[in-house]
Amino acid sequence: MDFRPLTPGNWNDFETLFGPHGAYGGCWCMWWRLTRKVFERQQGDGNRRAMRAIVASGRVPGILGYRDGRPAAWCSVAPREDFPSLNRSPVLKRLDDQPVWSLVCFYIARDCRRTGLMRAMIGAAVDHVRRQGGTIVEAYPSILKSKKAPPTTSFMGTPEVFRQAGFVECAAPSPAKRIMRYAIAQEKRP
Repeated sequence: MDFRPLTPGNWNDFETLFGPHGAYGGCWCMWWRLTRKVFERQQGDGNRRAMRAIVASGRVPGILGYRDGRPAAWCSVAPREDFPSLNRSPVLKRLDDQPVWSLVCFYIARDCRRTGLMRAMIGAAVDHVRRQGGTIVEAYPSILKSKKAPPTTSFMGTPEVFRQAGFVECAAPSPAKRIMRYAIAQEKRP
């Protein structure tokens, strides 16, 4: 596996991974970045253009994972302030005033699902945040009702995969959601 921040130089890899429909029904990983009204209005190509504008601006909205040289996975991770819709959520509201990086979304290529790639992407996201000087990574996994849940219900991950990556549950704001954190500042160094 190889992990790279999404930049203008690998935009085509992002488009290849997301395919012509933009991953989950034209999302292009804009769900948490827009109001619901704007998201729905520009779903599809409008969301693709919006994400491309973020990348062209020099901001890094997440990480691509490559397997055998081809794009196989995506993880959206950025400072919480980059996700206005997350900040408006009554369920996933801020726990405190600490600066956190939010890990809000995964997309795994169909032929790479159920191979442990999400766990690898979580590790790559933590490494990315560490390199950017962040100290807390926050995630918002879903409690699934079935082990065979479709990707659209598990795009934020599950508590178990985050626990395996060293995240700790900080809140259970609803029966379906958890807020979990990884404290980079408290890592044990050899």
